[in-house]
Amino acid sequence: MLLSFEQALATVKEKLGEANLNPATQTLPLEQAGGRVLAEDVLADRDYPPFDRSIRDGFAVRSADVSAVPVKLECRGEVRAGECFPNAVGPGECVEIMTGAPLPAGADAVVMIEHVRVQGSRVEISRAVTPQENVVRRATEAAKGRIVLPRGRRVGAGEMGLLASVGRALVKVFVQPRVAILPTGDEVVAFDQPPGPFQIRNSNAVTLAAQVAAAGGVPWQLGIAPDEKKVLRSLVEKGLEADLLLLSGGVSMGKYDFVGEVFRELDGEFFIQGVAIRPGKPLVFGRVREKFFFALPGNPVSTFVTFELFVRPAIALLGGARFELPIFLRARLGQPYRQKLGLTAFMPARVEVQSGEPVVSPVAWQGSGDLVGVAAANCFLVIHPHETDLAAGEWVDVLPKPA
Repeated sequence: MLLSFEQALATVKEKLGEANLNPATQTLPLEQAGGRVLAEDVLADRDYPPFDRSIRDGFAVRSADVSAVPVKLECRGEVRAGECFPNAVGPGECVEIMTGAPLPAGADAVVMIEHVRVQGSRVEISRAVTPQENVVRRATEAAKGRIVLPRGRRVGAGEMGLLASVGRALVKVFVQPRVAILPTGDEVVAFDQPPGPFQIRNSNAVTLAAQVAAAGGVPWQLGIAPDEKKVLRSLVEKGLEADLLLLSGGVSMGKYDFVGEVFRELDGEFFIQGVAIRPGKPLVFGRVREKFFFALPGNPVSTFVTFELFVRPAIALLGGARFELPIFLRARLGQPYRQKLGLTAFMPARVEVQSGEPVVSPVAWQGSGDLVGVAAANCFLVIHPHETDLAAGEWVDVLPKPA
């Protein structure tokens, strides 16, 4: 049965979730943790900030003293970041303070340097402030012991900085899933070999390896499977040593499309056998010998799109992260678009800012075998089944293309 896009995504999530995945863990130096998935909660080792902190260069004051301006206060000194002012600020007094410095006792706000005039030890304030203005209170970012990064979070640049801030020199992460990649077809030759007149170079394996790595997996290329069932079965069985097996090609109804036959001979379960999307309709998803597999359509654009929609979130789950649904953004359609009912279309497109708004238009492409069109795109225009006749200027969904 042909599933809708939403039904297929839900099926992948459900079947992987039922498997009670329990990936192994390892501990890495912080410098090597980028892109990995946390295998434990990370707690704040102290209050953040650990003191009331100024967020502006200026003067620490008692807000009650500057409720009516202009007013002149006596400056009792200065405090820089990393230092502490030893005395309290009394009525009619202020302290010069730098960004990041702790607020002196007695003060409850900071007047920005732009709103003062210094005359020796006297400071004229021209603008009132409210209590806590230009101040971040102690523990308002995170109190000691609070979870600042949850288990299952992927470590990006911001997370790296936070891990460093809380002193995590060693980070416990999940082991990355190994993903076997197996393109099929007699017409496919290695990308570094000259193809025959009617052959094509193996672009899918290269593309999939890059996508697997970007998704947090470890690609394992198995070579190219010819259109011979015995050889294909041998390579499939080898690929089942990995955490996930990806095939491209051989999933249609052609005379030499043996992928389905091989998995049936191996007593495989089939959860998805076709999705109502374009490109990528012949997608297959299943399980054999307790290992999940995706058989992706062989046309390069179909392979690219079905990976981003279905395989990327599967790799996230296998690697200890949450199921990361594709994120659709919104843009105005740059030109009219018409399609038939029944399919969710993902068209290579470019989104640009015009007059302050995002505007998306399809790129010129010749169908699901056109990698030139994909390379020219920075997103995919998403047309839902009910959107049959769209006018220019209407808001539509856009799927960003990963870098």
